[in-house]
Parts: sequence; C-alpha cells; structure tokens
Amino acid sequence: MTEKHALFPLKSILLPGCIIDLQIFEARYLDMLSRCFKQGESFLIVALESGPETGSGGLRFNALGCEAHIIDWQQRDNGLLGIRVEGRRRGRIESADVAEDGLVSGQISWLAEHADAPLLAEHDDLMVLHQALMQHPLAEGLGLPEVAGSQQRLSYQLAFLLPFSLDQKVALLNIDDPRTRLRQVNDWLEIMQA
Repeated sequence: MTEKHALFPLKSILLPGCIIDLQIFEARYLDMLSRCFKQGESFLIVALESGPETGSGGLRFNALGCEAHIIDWQQRDNGLLGIRVEGRRRGRIESADVAEDGLVSGQISWLAEHADAPLLAEHDDLMVLHQALMQHPLAEGLGLPEVAGSQQRLSYQLAFLLPFSLDQKVALLNIDDPRTRLRQVNDWLEIMQA
C-alpha cells in the first residue's frame, strides 16, 4: 500500500532518528508546510542527484528517502521560516508527479526496519567515536536521542554525523540490517584513515 506525500529534494540526507534544521523560502514549500501543519502530515526528504534545490527543471533525485516529521519551527532573523525535522520511516518512491507550482509529490511505499539489536563488543570503537562526535557543538545542538545500546540508532547517527559523501549516506540508508550498516560504516572509516 502506498501513500501520497510531498517530496523535498536536498543535497543532503535525513536518516531515521536524526534531526536537521531547514530554512524554507520558496512559495511551493511554504504551501507544503502549511498543509503539513494543518493536516498533521509529514513529507519525504530525498537526496538530490542533479538539478538545483530551487526550481524544478532537470531535477533528479534518489528513489529512497526518509520521512520528515516537523518537531519545531520559528521565524528566523533573516525573515525566513526555519523548521527542525526528525527522520522517521524510510520510504521508496513508486511514482512521482509535479504540480503546477513545481512541488513534487510521490506515491511512497514504507520500508520495514529490521529488528534492532543491542550493541556488541565489536561496536566499542564506534561507540567511542560517536561519543566524541556528540561533543561537537553542532551535534550537541541537534538534540539527537540517546543511542542507549541500539545498533539501529548508532548506525544511523554515525551515518548522519560522519563526513561521508551523499552517495555513501544514501547507500547506508539502503541497508536494512543495522549490524551490516555498522560494518559498512567501519569499513569506510578504515579507508578514510588509511
């Protein structure tokens, strides 16, 4: 079964359980947010592969994204609307269409997460790295939930916080099993340190 949701293509990615801040200034996205507020809906953030974040001409985006649930909003000093969203479910776009105002929406199939599992001794180094990353002021300010021994939360938060490429982050979002995701994070870290 699919559900129709607005799509928000970005040159970054949202992951389940992670939090990002967005500045909204385009009329089509302000309208989208108005509908989200009034109807209690969410939208899907998808990785932009080509084309501008503003404007709909030549847009290409990944077929897998993450549901964005609005948890806070405020008018910024620059007059723009700022929102904070939390990643919820992973969703695959089955079909997409563009409205007259340029807003892209799609029929979304939600992907089931594999069962979570407790952290193991093999994850100790990754947990230490996570604790160090969480000391950074930008990470502290996001209010990410505690990892609390969860392979799922640790894998998504590391994928979100580490300086991996957008393609790597999308690849991690595509991995269903949290232990496999943690192994991939570890493999890429070893390559970065070589």
